[in-house]
Amino acid sequence: MHTIVLPRQNLKFTYDIDVEDSLLNILIAQQIFIESPCGGRSSCGKCKIKHLGGNLPPLSFDEKQRLTKKEIEEGIRLACLIYPAADLEIDIIDQEENHQVLTGGYVPQYKRDTAIWKKTIEITKPTLEDQTPYEVLFKKVLDINHLPWDVLRQITLGEGTYTAVFNQDMLIGLEKGDTSEMLYGVAVDIGTTTVVASLINLRTGEEIDSEAAINAQKNFGQDVLTRITYVLDHGKNGRDQLQKAIVDSLNEMLQTMCGRQQLSPSFIYEVAISANCTMMHMVLGVDPLSIGKSPYAPIFVEEKDISALDIGLTALSSFGRVYCLPAVSSYIGADIVAGAYVARLHNRTDKVLFIDIGTNGEIVLSDRGKLVSCSCAAGPALEGMNISNGMRAADGAIEEVRFDNEKGFVLEVIGNKTPIGLCGSGIMAALRELLKHNFVNARGNIVKPEELEFGDPRLSYIDLDGKKRRICIREGPQKILITQGDIRQVQLAKSAILSGFVALVNAMDLTLSDLDEVIVAGQFGAHLPVESLVGTGILPKAVQEKITYIGNSSKTGAFLALMSLETRHEMVTLARAFDYLELSVTKGYERLFVECSQFNVT
Repeated sequence: MHTIVLPRQNLKFTYDIDVEDSLLNILIAQQIFIESPCGGRSSCGKCKIKHLGGNLPPLSFDEKQRLTKKEIEEGIRLACLIYPAADLEIDIIDQEENHQVLTGGYVPQYKRDTAIWKKTIEITKPTLEDQTPYEVLFKKVLDINHLPWDVLRQITLGEGTYTAVFNQDMLIGLEKGDTSEMLYGVAVDIGTTTVVASLINLRTGEEIDSEAAINAQKNFGQDVLTRITYVLDHGKNGRDQLQKAIVDSLNEMLQTMCGRQQLSPSFIYEVAISANCTMMHMVLGVDPLSIGKSPYAPIFVEEKDISALDIGLTALSSFGRVYCLPAVSSYIGADIVAGAYVARLHNRTDKVLFIDIGTNGEIVLSDRGKLVSCSCAAGPALEGMNISNGMRAADGAIEEVRFDNEKGFVLEVIGNKTPIGLCGSGIMAALRELLKHNFVNARGNIVKPEELEFGDPRLSYIDLDGKKRRICIREGPQKILITQGDIRQVQLAKSAILSGFVALVNAMDLTLSDLDEVIVAGQFGAHLPVESLVGTGILPKAVQEKITYIGNSSKTGAFLALMSLETRHEMVTLARAFDYLELSVTKGYERLFVECSQFNVT
């Protein structure tokens, strides 16, 4: 047995030596999590720890490739590439604080008709002459034929005022006294990267609080495929870990909102969840492995209405419910059905393209109500991951970049802090400026210094690491550089999204000029101005004047499902109306992907 100590975190634990167990896995087993977008597969270089004491194996080749000279001198190591066999003292490097998460968005009109409703009743005490059982009395007063056995257990002392709680026409609970004024629900959007929850007054539709967090499953991988691989590698235990991570996070978010509002969680009766298909499987504890391999058929796509306790969600009424919105397929999830519904794609009489930009890019094209969809793996680069100096949208993240021949690179930083990295909108803004000022050519290559004339203002920003060219957008002790590899990561994401866009338009025998509107939704998309979307070529210039934003339409869809049974029925119908275009088998798609990888330099 050996000991690992984390003095700053005031933690100490023992572990058994296992030649196949990396330090990252040892920490995860102790519920100690560090940044690991690639899920411990040694491709991202983010799981950095500081070696304070004890023996470690020498630096591996991969560590030398991914760590700077300064980091190596300071004792920084990569946890996924260390296989410890001795007592250790380490520190976890914390970089990101106060994450910015999009919580709001456009809300269309709806008919208020909640699934959860209450009825206040009076129960008269039986007498010696009339010993009618309470079960019969309750059924008669409530005008129902059956009193569920778990509801029977909620009857205390029998007589008096009760409030009956119904889920549509099913009695799910009884509360002593008149609690009719206390009726709350929570709308949740579970994204791959972020989770947003809003506390809703079901009687009025008012959003009275909201809470946002980074998806706790990030500790097992940054994207859905990495997390599916974690389940593949760890079996049922891995699946349980991923479910517990997200459910624990939801419980904490509900408790936080109730604490702020001085509201008892027992008055929350329903949580409506919108999520992509993988996240929906994981929150319900359903095996996601079939989503990750051909033919990519999920276990389920239909709506679900279940007991909250069945998945470990406890920060609400003991008879609270969870409603999960319907999906279309493995890669067109409930979040996209919600977005299409919020955008009213099924009722449009014009030609509209809807796109949710994130780790995956889901696209829906509506040609006068006929819906065709596709999904493209944009990867985590657009959200700041797999970028050498990338990070989430948190304090210290560069979110906007401008280049001026005299001033150089002008940076806008979240929280007005010292910049420590680039979030997704920052890397896109930086690339936009690099293209605009010809630091980067149409093929995505950084310009060679020898190709520039003496006195060219760009020369002082081209940083050479041997033969490798990089662009330095911030000098100082902590340089912030954009590498050729970073540009390739964004280029691949851009090509995936744009090629999906064009493939859908072509499949419907339309042209870009035929489109009347392009609707952008999602956490990442909302932070990208039109000039970055078009300036980097994620969206074509032909639609520049047609782009509108609707914010977090996934959470809005969850809100509508909470407030309106009619909306639920319409979403189910909408999900069945989608056609799906599988890009990988679309004729000419490979050539289209290559063509879309080119940047349009202005």
